[in-house]
Amino acid sequence: MHLDVMMGGGDLHSVQRFAHAAQAAGAAGLVFTETGRTAYLSVAAAALAAPGINLSTGVAVAFPRSPMVTAQTAWELADVSGGRFRLGLGTQVRTHVERRYSAEFDGPGPRLREYVLAVRAIFRAFRGEEKLSFEGEHWSFSFMPPAWAPGPLDVPDPPIDIAAVNPWMWRMAGEVADGVHVHPLHSMSYLDEVARPALEEGAARAGRDPDALTMIVPVLPIVGDTEEEQAAMAKMVRQQLGFYGSTPAYAFQFDRLGFEGLGPKLNALLKQGDTAGQAELLTDEVVDQFVVRSTWKDLAGALRDRYQGHADRLVAYHAYAMWRNDNETLDRWGEVARDLAAS
Repeated sequence: MHLDVMMGGGDLHSVQRFAHAAQAAGAAGLVFTETGRTAYLSVAAAALAAPGINLSTGVAVAFPRSPMVTAQTAWELADVSGGRFRLGLGTQVRTHVERRYSAEFDGPGPRLREYVLAVRAIFRAFRGEEKLSFEGEHWSFSFMPPAWAPGPLDVPDPPIDIAAVNPWMWRMAGEVADGVHVHPLHSMSYLDEVARPALEEGAARAGRDPDALTMIVPVLPIVGDTEEEQAAMAKMVRQQLGFYGSTPAYAFQFDRLGFEGLGPKLNALLKQGDTAGQAELLTDEVVDQFVVRSTWKDLAGALRDRYQGHADRLVAYHAYAMWRNDNETLDRWGEVARDLAAS
C-alpha cells in the first residue's frame, strides 16, 4: 500500500515547495484537488520541482473542458513527469458546473463515461494507432491534422481514474476506468457493501478484473502523540466531515449507518454558519465510522488494519494544512509511507 499526500490548491511557488518537501520526506506521490486553483498547473509545477514523484489530479473537473483539451493536457503532464501522472476526473455538482463554469451537467454519469471513452480515443490518435473518429451523444471528434497532433510518447498513456460515490458510478468505473477516487466521507461498510459489489458488477459486464483497478482512498486520521494534538486534529476532521456531510448527495452515508436525518441537520447548520453546532452533531460514535485515531508511531498499523484489501493508494487529506502549521509533519507522513510500502 502506498501513501500519497494531498494539496488543495495554492500558488505555484507553494506547490513547488510542498512537492520538493514531500519527495524529500518520502511520500509516494502527490494528489491535487481542484478548487480555486487548477489541478493541472499544480501537477506541472510539482513535476518540475520533484522529478520522479507520482502525481495525480484528485480530481479535476471534467465537463467544463473539452475531452480534447483534457487529453492534450494529460499527454503533456505524462511527458513532463516521465509517465508518473494519473488523470483523475470527476463530475463536481450541478451548481458548480452550471453556475460557476457555465457548462452542461445533465446525465452526469453517462456523460462522464463518454468523456473517458473520448479521451482514450484521442490518446490512440495521438499515438498514431488510429485515425481520430469518435462519435458520442455529447462530443464528436474527427479532425486532427498531423501538425496539431502531439505525437507518441515514450511512456504509457496516463491512467484515467474517476471519482465515484453512488453505485452507478462504481459500476461505470468497473467498466471503463483504470482506478477510482473514493470520497473522503466513507465508512468501511460502504466500501464493502456498496462500492465493491457495484465495481465488480461493472467489471464483469466488461470482462475486466476488478482487482486491476487502482483504489485511491483519502484518509482523515485523528493523529497525535498527545491529547492536545489529537484534539486539534479532531477539530479539523469534524469540520471537514461536517462540510461534506452537509451535501445532500452524501446524506445516505449517515442514513445507512443508522444516523438517519443527520445530513439535512448538518446542511441546515451550514447555512446558518453554525460550525459549533455541526461539531456537536458529529459525536465520537459518528466520527469513528469514518476515521482512525492513532499516535504517529501506530498510524501505519492502524491504516493497514483498516484499509488492507480495500486500498492501493491512501491519500493524507490534511497533509498540506498540517505542513503549513508545522513543516516537520511531512517527515512523519514520510515515515508512515515507508512503513506502509514495506508491508
